[in-house]
Amino acid sequence: MAYDVVVIGSGPGGYVAAIRASQLGFKTAVIEKESLGGVCLNWGCIPTKALLKSAQVMEYIKHAEAYGIEASGKHNFEKVIKRSRGVADKMSKGVQFLMKKNKIDVIMGFGKVQSKGKVEVSKADGTKEVVEAKHIIIATGGRSRELPSLKQDGKKVIGYREAMVLPQQPKSMIVVGSGAIGVEFAYFYNSMGTKVTIVEFMPRIVPVEDEDISKELEKSYKKSGIEVMTNSSVESVDTSGTGVKAKVKTPNGEVTLEADIVLSAAGVVANIEGIGLEENGIKTDKGRIVVDKFYQTSVPGIYAIGDCVPGQALAHVASKEGIICAENIGYAEKKYHHQPEALDYNNVPGCTYCTPEIASVGYTEKAAKEAGYEIKVGKFPLSVSGKAQAAGATEGFVKVIFDAKYGEWLGTHMIGYNVTEMIAETVVARKLETTYHEVLNSIHPHPTISEGIKDAIEVAYGEAIHL
Repeated sequence: MAYDVVVIGSGPGGYVAAIRASQLGFKTAVIEKESLGGVCLNWGCIPTKALLKSAQVMEYIKHAEAYGIEASGKHNFEKVIKRSRGVADKMSKGVQFLMKKNKIDVIMGFGKVQSKGKVEVSKADGTKEVVEAKHIIIATGGRSRELPSLKQDGKKVIGYREAMVLPQQPKSMIVVGSGAIGVEFAYFYNSMGTKVTIVEFMPRIVPVEDEDISKELEKSYKKSGIEVMTNSSVESVDTSGTGVKAKVKTPNGEVTLEADIVLSAAGVVANIEGIGLEENGIKTDKGRIVVDKFYQTSVPGIYAIGDCVPGQALAHVASKEGIICAENIGYAEKKYHHQPEALDYNNVPGCTYCTPEIASVGYTEKAAKEAGYEIKVGKFPLSVSGKAQAAGATEGFVKVIFDAKYGEWLGTHMIGYNVTEMIAETVVARKLETTYHEVLNSIHPHPTISEGIKDAIEVAYGEAIHL
């Protein structure tokens, strides 16, 4: 089989790159070893959001009286998991439809770059097939990082995949790592009634976020009964008994924690083994494939996108990288009218879907100062927001950071109800090089949580109306 473009991997980077390549007139195929949609649709972004929605509904029931409603109920853990899997399955079928609609061939099997222009596909039945392509895009994604002191056995020491399909709810759980994966699962299991302890190596949870966000989330989690241990690390685990005993090094000495299950949520590692990189001289650095700004590897005609290249390991980043990569191939082949714009990795939004939600983009306050900016900072508490009061969700705040000299919007950091739906305003405004003045002259609807962005900007410039 001969193609113009072959994509290895069908996650949010791979399938999007394939669709864009097909739209540009390239004969395209994707090679997938497991399920269309990759980790995001099947084991990541989508099914976890389904689980978190179930947790949120459970929280509503627990606090129904606060809304003037008498309600009681209990959850069925198996049905919660089943609903999540159903949502994931539906989304994966949606990608199947998109492949057919865009006339993209789907080849099931493990793809390995054999040589420039050739990919070997090892199929489930043991047979092999060689697929030819002028352009090869590697989009093999990532997997749960395994710590040396925390070997995963899939039963008592698990990764995110197992955490989504546990046959029964554990009474207690230790979550190692407090990035997006860790805090989302901590919230889910705590809401379901599991006793949760977070162990974080860094001085604060969600360490990539602004420091004020970390403090607010820790306060919220402790209030909800989650134990938080920062500056701490799991040194070893003993799984010989009925549960797990974890030795944890803390600033005050070593302690032993006992739980039914340990969830290792210490980030992701790229899937770059056994795909032909070494044999073909494709350069890597620190476990990622080295690429230029248009995702060309060190070998012409071979590209890489998504979690297997440097940059944020986020679905929306992988998708945009896939589009840029396909359009640049199109430009080189005179199928696209101009060279695409390179991705600005400092304007990538990050969202965490625990409760309260977290959303951020751009510089943190600390990073802005370190970059040499003189800044103006505005912080608007959602406890003052009319919509938040009406929704019974007054936790959190909106924090904005502006350059004092030119009014450039440097960053936004939010924690609270529905904030993941609000961050796009900052992303677009920063892309358009909007200043504070233009945002304040744009009417924000009332009552909404989103007007908190305007209110925070007013605070930054000493024009606060509602505070």
